[in-house]
Amino acid sequence: MRIKHTVLGLVLCISALQAVSSAQGKTPQAYRGDKENLHVYLLIGQSNMAGRAPYTQNESLPIERCYLLDNSGRWEPASNPLNRYSTIRKDISMQKMNPGYRFAQAMLETDKTISLGLVVNAKGGSKIEEWSGASKFYREALRRVVQAQETGTLKGILWHQGEANVGNPDKYIDKLIELVERFRKDLDMPELPFIAGQIDQVPSINDQIATLPDRLPFTGFVSSEGLVTFEEWHFDATSVKLMGERYAEEMLKIQTSRMTE
Repeated sequence: MRIKHTVLGLVLCISALQAVSSAQGKTPQAYRGDKENLHVYLLIGQSNMAGRAPYTQNESLPIERCYLLDNSGRWEPASNPLNRYSTIRKDISMQKMNPGYRFAQAMLETDKTISLGLVVNAKGGSKIEEWSGASKFYREALRRVVQAQETGTLKGILWHQGEANVGNPDKYIDKLIELVERFRKDLDMPELPFIAGQIDQVPSINDQIATLPDRLPFTGFVSSEGLVTFEEWHFDATSVKLMGERYAEEMLKIQTSRMTE
């Protein structure tokens, strides 16, 4: 009898500790809210979008009201590295902080009534040609974002790529436009916001990216002006977070313009 009481006491103690921990936000739960209140964003591209910037212990904690689509199509609390579930990524040890971290925080700071769902499926070193047509990279991004739409509402796409095309920048913008149009067609969302980020100090690529808003409605670009790299192409932590803020500013601008038209 004493043993049973001891076991029962341990069970009750553990349950109480779990309840306290949950109340303190130490064990955040997966998203279980309304589909309309979970704003979904697809993040794709190469290494800077996969995430190569180091992050602190504090930046490894879950982002409040933000969720990450896992490899089974479920939402879990989002934390760095956000590219961990990419189906095309390189080794997990290479996945660090990407612009999505600060993007999510900035979007959530703007609207306290929503949650964010991130679908991150980037691949370091990938060329834009590898994202075209019926390619594996495109198919996987499309498959996962369609999966996310079962429980969330798609609001936009963030793209950061171009370093792998520096040696062959010819018609980069045409290939980018084709990618945007394919997503919009396959998702049946002709006004889906799409934002492309500039790379580090390569006018032959960046000048083309800057023309995207003039070529397609409800698109935008974020400047890499003033950003700093700590490796050949990879933006440092401060720059990655600044780029995330710029993505958020541009996304909000496009979403506002859609509402006023």
